[in-house]
Amino acid sequence: MEHDELEHELERLHAASWGWALACCARDHDRAGDVLQTTYLKILDGRARFDGRSSLKTWLFGVIRRTAREDERRRRVRALRFFHESAAAAVPASEPAPDAAANGAQRRERVRAALQRLSGRQREVLELVFYHDMTIEEAAAVMRVSVGSARTHYARGKERLADLLALEERP
Repeated sequence: MEHDELEHELERLHAASWGWALACCARDHDRAGDVLQTTYLKILDGRARFDGRSSLKTWLFGVIRRTAREDERRRRVRALRFFHESAAAAVPASEPAPDAAANGAQRRERVRAALQRLSGRQREVLELVFYHDMTIEEAAAVMRVSVGSARTHYARGKERLADLLALEERP
């Protein structure tokens, strides 16, 4: 793929890439921005090369995922090294608004919280399939697992997510 064509495709996929970077970075906008920028640099300077064995989107999401994991490892090592300086950031609780839009926001937050309670692979495959319109086969390639494993994580993740959401709805 030519350099100009690659740049054009990266621009076309930017919104989806940003969403996947957010998912890989636990919804930390600053970290997701850093991961996405690092991913683009890897691609444009040739450290990550598209070989055509999968779709560009599948390959790109795999690069983003690996970059996010590398970033997380670096952060953990830094936190261990400077333990006395690192403090856990408290996340302020959001207050629901009284209008109908708040109900939708609350539903999304319940789903997001339930997703966080799934295993890592279950969460990843569900986010790739539902939020990024990938097939299970493409998600398996991004996650570097077999298609059978991805299907299992997908089925178990959907079942567990439904159970978690049903538990929250009970009085």
